[in-house]
Amino acid sequence: MTDSRSGRCLCGEVNYNFTGEPNWAIYCHCESCRRATSSPVAVWLSVPTDALRFDTGAPRYYASSPGVRRGFCGTCGSQMTYENDSLKGEVHLLVASLTDPNAIVPNR
Repeated sequence: MTDSRSGRCLCGEVNYNFTGEPNWAIYCHCESCRRATSSPVAVWLSVPTDALRFDTGAPRYYASSPGVRRGFCGTCGSQMTYENDSLKGEVHLLVASLTDPNAIVPNR
């Protein structure tokens, strides 16, 4: 598994990897993502839900709005995932949580 397909939280308690190629990678400037990440922009990549595996630990989840849950490390608080009921079959990962975030180039 290459570093571009693995990631972790700040403290290292939650580690993940995914197989295959991402569906897409984008910049998001919406208010919800800005507040969740405490930054002016979030960079996400989408992978099929069944391609993602948590190797160690597991995220805790927060329902940030109806049908949306955001995954984070329960120890250090690092934001890691976004899932939306209207986007079945995919999970979004914060590119900043990747071992090698420079390997991902957002396309929009």
